[in-house]
Amino acid sequence: MKGALAAMERSDYQTANSIFRNLIDSGQPLPEEMPYYFSETLFHLGQFDNSQNFVNKYLELTGFNGQNYKYAVQLKEKLKVPMAQIQACKLCDRRGYRYAPCPLCDGNKQIEQACGYCKANGVVGCSRCGASGMIKKINVFNIMEFFECERCAGKGRLTCPTCGGSGKEVSACKNCEGSGKTASADLCNHEEHEHAAPAKK
Repeated sequence: MKGALAAMERSDYQTANSIFRNLIDSGQPLPEEMPYYFSETLFHLGQFDNSQNFVNKYLELTGFNGQNYKYAVQLKEKLKVPMAQIQACKLCDRRGYRYAPCPLCDGNKQIEQACGYCKANGVVGCSRCGASGMIKKINVFNIMEFFECERCAGKGRLTCPTCGGSGKEVSACKNCEGSGKTASADLCNHEEHEHAAPAKK
């Protein structure tokens, strides 16, 4: 952890972040104060939600006895403003990452895909005749008679009511759950992007 602390001393938080993440991935026992230092690093990198998670974990593990208890409480206080901005922002998710158009539906919220009801066949079996095309009836003489199913005209199948026979349906995009957007890898500044003015001819 000395390398991470040295990087923090020189305000090289990207390097400190990499070292802390390597420590976590190593599976080795972590120093007791590490969650605080990691939360401070994440704060300086603008990863406020993650910073809050680690400072809360630090206080949970060390309570009032942590060497950096006072600084951890101060950090929690400093996090209130950016976390409130994230919660109020409609341009990013709750972690503060800016939304981008869904790559699957291109922001349209819906997508044409294989019909789930008929498995893209365009037809479904007739439920009245059990897909046989014939209806069985016992007449007054207790003799079994067979009649053409009126519902499917003896075909045993019907046009799919969901896709109308096309085998495809337009439904909410499963990737973005119909929102038309997914979180990107970019932290949000909570400001609308300014569109560049068109070039003058």
